[in-house]
Parts: sequence; structure tokens; C-alpha cells
Amino acid sequence: MLAFRQACSPSINYQRRTTLQHFTIATRESRLALWQAHHVQSLLQAQGHQVSLLGMTTKGDQILDRSLSKVGGKGLFVKELETALEEGRADLAVHSLKDVPMELPAGFALACVMEREDPRDAWVSARYPNFADLPQGAVVGTSSLRRVALLRALRPDLRIEPLRGNLDTRLKKLDEGLYDGIVLAAAGLKRLELESRIAQVFEPTMMLPAAGQGALGIEIPEGRHDVAQVLAALVHLPTFLTVSAERAVSRVMGGSCSMPLAAHARFAGDTLQLQAAWGDPEGVNPLVQVSGQASVVDLASAVHLGEKVAQELQAAVAAQSALSS
Repeated sequence: MLAFRQACSPSINYQRRTTLQHFTIATRESRLALWQAHHVQSLLQAQGHQVSLLGMTTKGDQILDRSLSKVGGKGLFVKELETALEEGRADLAVHSLKDVPMELPAGFALACVMEREDPRDAWVSARYPNFADLPQGAVVGTSSLRRVALLRALRPDLRIEPLRGNLDTRLKKLDEGLYDGIVLAAAGLKRLELESRIAQVFEPTMMLPAAGQGALGIEIPEGRHDVAQVLAALVHLPTFLTVSAERAVSRVMGGSCSMPLAAHARFAGDTLQLQAAWGDPEGVNPLVQVSGQASVVDLASAVHLGEKVAQELQAAVAAQSALSS
């Protein structure tokens, strides 16, 4: 894939000239999605390109009464955007990377991963600013199986209730008193200048983030080398490598929103340290955690690390299942 080769090859000259073009960005119409699309639009306009937005409502935005794991998974947030790319109505689509399926359909490519915002989860509550102060049986809102499993590992006494909708909808439900607190991605709150709503940030040692959380990914039709070349200037290589390792874990595990899986990596020099966890949403079995590290300088080594950690996680989960059966 051209963009991958550009992102991972030190011999590529990122400053080479490109012909100025007009691009259309496909985007969901939530406030956060539009912020993300406008952000990419402004960066491309700074290069001299003309850029317009094509706002769309996806099935994931429409179905709010059931969890994603029961209605088709994260692909519900990208399918309509991919259709616009396929039909030529848009040239690129901007996604929250954690919403992008681990395997893209044939004919599409993840051309760019931009510099990551805060990847951590945030505790949002006016009643209990400190998560540790929650009384027994407190009601916490989230529909992420990963967060459910991690919350049950931290506090098995909590009552965890479903919470769907865009960011503003979730905050409104909290403000209406339906929950004692909710868990959201810190990145979205910060991007919309809602950081004041964050009562506490969960460190990864407490609640391991989802693969790709906090990063923006740009999807294009696979043959659009002209678009990939323009997007190369927006690639943040450390983030691209980091999330590639995380997504490799999820891919090997068969990752989707129907799996209670967490994966988070960070660089220490040239060494990429990767942690992964598998939880039980019912809170019966203990949390399974593994970690690994390797010198990572290109996409292949990042993916190799992710696959290795995933295999170790699979073995650990299988061992736990054998003990509990």
C-alpha cells in the first residue's frame, strides 16, 4: 500500500511538490466527527488544496437502542462513508481510528494516521469527582464491552448500564441524572473543548485504552495514489506504528466491539512497549493481561510485536478457561 510504504520508509521525501487539487472529505455529522473533518480540511487547505465536506449519517448513528456488538459492530460507522468513496462522491474519509474495523473491505486503504490525542479514558461525573468515591451499587454508563470488563475488574459492585449516542447525547443523559457517572474517551472531550467535564483521567494501569483510541485515521480508495501522496505530509509515524501494533493485537484476536479487548502501546526511545488485556463483561473471571516490547522502526516490526502479544494473550485466556471449566 503506497501510504504505508511512504509512512515507514525514511527514504521518502515528504516535501516533494504535488499538484494542487480539490478534495471532498466524507464524514459523519456528529459534532466530534465534524471537528475531525474540519481539522483535516484546514491542514489540506494550508497546503493550497481546495477541500469540501460531505456530511453523512451512518447506521451506527441511527441505531441507539441496542449495543454495537448486537447490531453489526463498528463497521456501522464507516459503511456509508466507504460507499461515498467507492462511488466517487468523496476522495477521503476521516474516522476516529478506534471505530475503524481491523480489516478494511477490499478496495480501501488506511492511508494516513495523524498524531494522537490523549488515548486514555475519562471519568465524567458531577456527583463523584473521584471514581474511588463511588458508593456500592452506583450506576455507571457505557456500552463498550472493554470498559464494562475493566470496570467490573475494578469495581464488581457497580451497576453498569448501556449508554449509546454521540458525545453530546451521552453528556445530556448524564446531566439528566440517569447515571452517577459515565466513561468517555478523553480525546473527544478535549477536541471539543469539554475538558472541564473530565473529573478524572484513568491511567492505562487502571483502565487500558482501546486499540487506536485518540488517533484519527484517513481512509481512501486503494488506487488513489494522488490522495495518498498528499496525505503523506499529515502522517505521524510514531502514532502510525503504535496503533498498527495495537490493531494487530485486535486483528489476531478477531477484534470487534463484541470483544472485551484492550490494547495500548507507547514508545520508550526506539522500543515499543505494548500491553493487552482481555476481560469478562460478567465479572466472573479475572482480567487477563499480557505485555511485550520490541525495537520498532517500521510497520512490519510493529505488526509483528502486536501479533506476538496477541498470541500470548490467546494462550493466557485459554489457560484461564481451562482452569475455570
